[in-house]
Amino acid sequence: MSTKHTACIAMLSVSVTALLAASLATKVAAQPAAGQAARADAGTISGVVSGAKGPEAGVWVIAETTDLPTKYVKIVVTDDQGRYLLPDMPKANYTVWVRGYGLVDSPKVKAAPGATLNLKSVAAPSRAAAAQYYPGIYWYSMLKIPDAKLFPGTGPSGNGMPTTMTDQGLWLRYIKTDGCIHCHQIGDKATRTLEPELGHFDTSAAAWERRLQSGQASATMVTTIGMFDAQRALALFGDWTDRVAKGELPKTDPERPQGRERNVVITEWDWGTPTTYMHDAISTDKRDPTVNGHGLIYGAPEESSDMVPWLDPIDNTAGFIKSEYRDPKTPTTKNSVMYAPSPYWGSQTIWDSHTIIHNPMFDERGRLWLTARIRPAANPAFCKVGSDQPSAKIYPKNTSNRQVEVYDPKTQKVTMIDLCFNTHHLQFDKNETLWFSAGGPYDVIGWLDVKKWDQTHDDKASQGWSPFVLDTNGNGKRDAGWTEPGQPTDPTKDKRIDAGLYGVGPNPQDGSIWGSVTGFPGGVVRYDPKTQLSEYYEFPYKNPKAKVWGFSPRGSDMASDGVIWSVLASGHVASFDRRLCKGKLNGPAAADAQNVCPEGFTLYKMPGPDFEGLPKGTTGAGAEAPYYVWVDQHNTLGLGENVPVVTGDEADSLNALVDGKWVVMRIPYPMSFFAKNLDGRIDDAKIGWKGKGLWSLYSDRSAPHIEGGKGQRSKVIHVQYRPDPLAK
Repeated sequence: MSTKHTACIAMLSVSVTALLAASLATKVAAQPAAGQAARADAGTISGVVSGAKGPEAGVWVIAETTDLPTKYVKIVVTDDQGRYLLPDMPKANYTVWVRGYGLVDSPKVKAAPGATLNLKSVAAPSRAAAAQYYPGIYWYSMLKIPDAKLFPGTGPSGNGMPTTMTDQGLWLRYIKTDGCIHCHQIGDKATRTLEPELGHFDTSAAAWERRLQSGQASATMVTTIGMFDAQRALALFGDWTDRVAKGELPKTDPERPQGRERNVVITEWDWGTPTTYMHDAISTDKRDPTVNGHGLIYGAPEESSDMVPWLDPIDNTAGFIKSEYRDPKTPTTKNSVMYAPSPYWGSQTIWDSHTIIHNPMFDERGRLWLTARIRPAANPAFCKVGSDQPSAKIYPKNTSNRQVEVYDPKTQKVTMIDLCFNTHHLQFDKNETLWFSAGGPYDVIGWLDVKKWDQTHDDKASQGWSPFVLDTNGNGKRDAGWTEPGQPTDPTKDKRIDAGLYGVGPNPQDGSIWGSVTGFPGGVVRYDPKTQLSEYYEFPYKNPKAKVWGFSPRGSDMASDGVIWSVLASGHVASFDRRLCKGKLNGPAAADAQNVCPEGFTLYKMPGPDFEGLPKGTTGAGAEAPYYVWVDQHNTLGLGENVPVVTGDEADSLNALVDGKWVVMRIPYPMSFFAKNLDGRIDDAKIGWKGKGLWSLYSDRSAPHIEGGKGQRSKVIHVQYRPDPLAK
């Protein structure tokens, strides 16, 4: 139906279509006055959502189509009068419905761009029905946590808790970010219930043990549950699912979007396949977010595939490029251990990746760089003892788990670069040096001089790496003959530490390289390329000098003012500002990481419920377990420069911290949004909010956990922030 035709119908106050569908929707054209829809045009769908008590504020209107080359979804939030406007709708036939907390999904209505579509919400007949739409965190918060009196564990002959479990916070670390929520949202329907396909078991604890033995990730899951009190944890998970099955509900309810949270526009596209999972996605160069404007989005399929997915958000198409590896003996995940069949895929091997690509990054020329395995672990001779390579002469390396490759969209060619050190995440500094994290507490930081490599294509000469060495003798330089990890500090020598970075980011202010260091309580490290010295700052935990305690970081990112941000398993996002440090940062005291500069940390508790059985104020009680924080250096979202945006992996959300307050941006459909990555791009600065936004993705390792079950694929997410809920 044309815009002109729609307007004529509105003027006559007659619509045959509206009369036929009156129980579901009413099509009327009107000005955006109180209780009336915004004016529709050829590229929008708009209307008013109302319920039994009047306008429905803060609920989602979802429009979905399969008419385009890949499945497409647009989601907006109603304003305080129940009005909504879906902007920039590609020409297609859509299914439109209402979802909101306190509701069940409304009947689905057919519509096309240009329609004015009034919708009726459906109140949930019970709290149990409403809770089926709650994010996983509300269900996961019902899990019982072992009492603090059981820590430290005294073993089988004592309190039954393993002696390795020295602190309740350590147990919480593994039940959250560095364990169970490492790969999945826990608490969604797929995990709070037990699949019948697992078989019959005498106890739900036994069913959980069998669940963890399922599929190609079984070795990782079994290893993870073994890192803490496995039998107790299985019993607690079994008790949790039993209580859910008997009808127990979360103690708290989520709030509907409020205020500026209603200004978001969410667009989704399917990509990849039902058997692959995506870890990261990239849209632009972090230093200049106008690079690759309107261009393809690329993903990292990690252990699932060698095929790198791409999405064209303009043509709504998706496809793949093939990553490469040099050595035919490069291992494949196809041979990974599978202890028992998957309830979704049986004994089918669904993953087959040699390159295990983890993280993509754009450079200023629009080339795509990816951390990728191109060979077996054994390093070439130039990395090892006896080499004249400058870094190898100081600290030789025998193995590396991943290297790097670069894809040029102009030539469609992949070039592999051999590196001597582990690679996990990567970031460019302003001098075109590419810095790499190792992904865990390993022994070196590595880099690639891309300018030199472009000129020479000499892998050996273009790279370097350095151990992490503290200036514990206080002379301002890195000396030979340092003390090793585990050895006492010697005030006459420097000290080497294992502080391999998980996240990595250059400080634009002074060129230093920063990153998070996983562990308990974990910390952040600073590496100075000029002196090749490092500084290590531990997150304050049970430290009387700190106002707030936290532990166990995951992802991190840098602000343009030199402040590093990280997310913690304790349920916090934390900043560290070195400029706030009051004492000396070198000398023997530098080895006391808990007390070097506790005043540099500021911690903010993530929104969402706490674990129900923990006393108020318990460190780590928050059930949220954020995976990643991305700092919006260039205001690509519209909430300001240097705003940290945190993944709410348990809460179907992205969370922006604006002036110390949270702006929660829910991704309500499909449920089980679980992100490990964020990126922001400016496509066209001249057109305001419509020309920029955040990019993210569904990163769950098991796509069948997403609402809709088996057959679902990962989705690319574009989040835009408009000045009001009706802006076109």
